[in-house]
Amino acid sequence: MPPTLCCRTLVGSSTTPYLRPLQQLIAKAQMTDAAPTTPPAGSKKPRSEAIAQKWGKACHDTGWTAVPNILIQRQKSLGLESIDINILLHLMAYWWQDEKMPHPSKNTLAQSIGVSPSTIRRRIKSMEAGGLIKRIERRRDNNRSETNEYDLSPLREVLKPYAEEELVERRRNSAARKQRKTTVRRPAKQSTEGA
Repeated sequence: MPPTLCCRTLVGSSTTPYLRPLQQLIAKAQMTDAAPTTPPAGSKKPRSEAIAQKWGKACHDTGWTAVPNILIQRQKSLGLESIDINILLHLMAYWWQDEKMPHPSKNTLAQSIGVSPSTIRRRIKSMEAGGLIKRIERRRDNNRSETNEYDLSPLREVLKPYAEEELVERRRNSAARKQRKTTVRRPAKQSTEGA
C-alpha cells in the first residue's frame, strides 16, 4: 500500500534543508510501491546484511534506525508536521535499547535538523501535549539539569491501533485477491433467438 497523500504532498512541497532526507526517503518508498521492507520468505540474509546491501557498507556501518512504516503512512492522521517526524526520527536514532530512553540535547537536535532550539522545544511540547512522547527531566547530584530523556512508548501505543487496522486491511485485500484468482467466471450464454 503506497504512503498516504500527506507523504506525497510532503515530497512535492518546498525543499527546506531539514526536510530533504525525509523527502528522499518518502520518494524512494513511493517509487518502490512502498510495501513493508520485510525480507522475502526463505531469505537467509540477516537483516543487518540486507541493510548493508541495500544502503551500502559505509552507510550501514555508521548506524541505522528502525522506523515503523505506519508512522510515516499515518503522519497526517497523527497530526504530525514534517518537523515533528524529523524530530522523532532523530530521537529514534538515539534510542538503541528499549529500556534506555534517548536523551539528546535540544541544541544537538536543532543543529542536526537546521532549526532553532526554541523550535525543537515548541514541537516537543506539542507532541507531548498530543500524548505522543513524554519528557522525563534528569537532574545531577547538585540539582542541576541534564538533558531530558524522551519516552517514545506513548507513540508506540498511539501507533498500535493504526498498525492493527493496516494489518486487517492487508489481510482483507489479500483474501480478495485470492478470491479473484480462484473464482472461475463462466461466459454468459449467448442468446440464439433471432438467429
